[in-house]
Amino acid sequence: MSEGHRSRFAVALSRRRFIAGGACLPFAVASGTASSSPLPTLRFGLTPVFLNNDIQLLDALKAYLEVATGHSVELVTRRTYQEVTSLLVSGQLDAAWICGYPYIQYRNELELVAIPAWNGKPYYQSYLIVAADRDAETILDLRGDIHAFSDPDSNSGFLVTRTLMFEHGLDPETFFRKTLFTYGHRNVIRAVASNLAQSGSVDGYVWEVMLELEPELVSQTRVLRRSQWLGFPPIATSRKMAGSAKTGALQKALVEMAASPQGREVLDLLRLTGFEMPQEKAFDGIADMVARLGGVL
Repeated sequence: MSEGHRSRFAVALSRRRFIAGGACLPFAVASGTASSSPLPTLRFGLTPVFLNNDIQLLDALKAYLEVATGHSVELVTRRTYQEVTSLLVSGQLDAAWICGYPYIQYRNELELVAIPAWNGKPYYQSYLIVAADRDAETILDLRGDIHAFSDPDSNSGFLVTRTLMFEHGLDPETFFRKTLFTYGHRNVIRAVASNLAQSGSVDGYVWEVMLELEPELVSQTRVLRRSQWLGFPPIATSRKMAGSAKTGALQKALVEMAASPQGREVLDLLRLTGFEMPQEKAFDGIADMVARLGGVL
């Protein structure tokens, strides 16, 4: 990324600060040509899988989707994955950007719409992080830590680490001195950087992007372990909404985003290279972890 681009984005972030999740954000419908028969509103849910809730990013996403789909768009944010997933499964959302773990949990009730591509591939990793100057090499060195998880329904921020503990025969009730949920990957990084927690489980995509945007913060942590490559958090819809005109318009808008100057602006803010058509096989690794843990969680 050019220095000029980095500078402009850093200024935008400093001007439009992070907004804590927990409520539906009100947005005005973008102006356009009046219609005697306006299309129904497309309700699109966002979870903390998002890098952050920066106003510039949300405005750009909303504006692009409205132009590309022809629908007015309502962006619905919630603090936890469970809240958004519940709205999605019940049909109260047309689609949502969720995590691979809840997608596998509700696979019989959901269908994929699109998968984001990071560095040209629909995959990411979970990072186990510690303080930058800490002398630790494996998860076994983290015994007795206060450990920060992102969300109990997060793949990278919970499931991967719990699976790793299971593989090592570690009791999650006694191995860590205490665990906490930050309900945001950025917050996991902050907790470890400030020593509120001695270790944490975080989305590798978020960690890498935040290292670029906030190097002073993220450089206070280091990656102890990277997981295998797993399916990037997808955009999904409920089975009852699958095949609808709105869902089809959304899928087309996402897959064609990289071909539009307005769409590329959104992708640049997200540090993504585009969106791809659904690939069920991308989530086989997450499905395998869920199956292996069975009733342990």
